[in-house]
Amino acid sequence: MSSEYGKLYVVATPIGNLADISFRAVETLKQVDLIAAEDTRHVKMLLQHYGINNKLVSLHQHNEERASAGLLEKLREGLSIALVSDAGTPLLSDPGMPLVKAVKDAGLEVVPIPGPCALIAALSAAGLPVTQFSFEGFSPRTSSARKAFFSEKLLSPTTWVFYESSHRILASLKDMAEILPPDRQIVIARELTKLHETIVKTSLANALELVEQNDNMRKGEFVVIVDGAAPDKNEQVISAEQEKILRVLLAECSIKTAVAMAVEITGVRKKRLYQAALDMAKTKDA
Repeated sequence: MSSEYGKLYVVATPIGNLADISFRAVETLKQVDLIAAEDTRHVKMLLQHYGINNKLVSLHQHNEERASAGLLEKLREGLSIALVSDAGTPLLSDPGMPLVKAVKDAGLEVVPIPGPCALIAALSAAGLPVTQFSFEGFSPRTSSARKAFFSEKLLSPTTWVFYESSHRILASLKDMAEILPPDRQIVIARELTKLHETIVKTSLANALELVEQNDNMRKGEFVVIVDGAAPDKNEQVISAEQEKILRVLLAECSIKTAVAMAVEITGVRKKRLYQAALDMAKTKDA
């Protein structure tokens, strides 16, 4: 791998099953001069399994701006570097973006070494439409932020996906159940490629009940996939939280003013909120 400048290899590593690493990834990790890892202790187990003894350097969310500058200099000196995360494909909710951006901005080469990715693995086995989908990273940490996030996605016509942790999965589903209809289809994929891999496709209401009642369904790492809203409902439905906001405003303001303020607060399109306000007024007068 010698050239005037080194190359940065973005290497996907297993998300659970060590056998999932590609031959090309193993060869790349053997041949580079340095391996930049999110957690060097974690990656050492993978490297030892495949007899790889290359030097490891740390690149995580707390040092990546400073470390990236040093690694860029190494590339300019002609050294080649592999970037790996703890599991899966780097940069997908993992550190590495500052380094890749700096290398690209410097005109140096970035080479992807594709392989395992929890997002793609879950989508492939979900049984939901995947021609179009949006990946939302990890869901917000607080309940209010999660509800706002779910409200924004309520009427999305395409499949959407987010990662969730074991200590927030139940709270996340409870918040989702306050915003989305109970019959919305979702997939919960946990511990992908690992011993206790579980992939469940069901309604939101059933999924919440399952996670509440089964301790094992609150353990591990999660990918949650949510079916898009039905097209015929897309222009008419607002969430329970959005409806509550609109009702409060209507109690104090004219329809025009209430709708304008609700648009600013919720981000929902004016036409949809105006129709909802008219429906509320008809119900009140009936």
